[in-house]
Amino acid sequence: MFLLSNVILAVARLLSIGLEVYFWIIVARALVSWVSPDPYNPIVRFLHRATEPVLRPIRARLPVTMNLDLSPLVVLLALKVAEWVVVDSLRDFAMNIR
Repeated sequence: MFLLSNVILAVARLLSIGLEVYFWIIVARALVSWVSPDPYNPIVRFLHRATEPVLRPIRARLPVTMNLDLSPLVVLLALKVAEWVVVDSLRDFAMNIR
């Protein structure tokens, strides 16, 4: 059980890191959207390609509020909730089976 516990802890850590990295990619995308970036800049293109598949469906379902795009905020909240629920549950489960 010790080995299984360590594997689950490793998965929880990797998931936590992945969610945190994607959180900051979304933040960077939101910050870049406030200025007029060069659409051919490789960083801007990466941010757009990495975030648009997640933001587009949420943007389509949200009403436009004072011409603000609130989809990044919704995704950031969802990422944090997923981290709190899924990652913490995995960690608790791993500690309980030790």
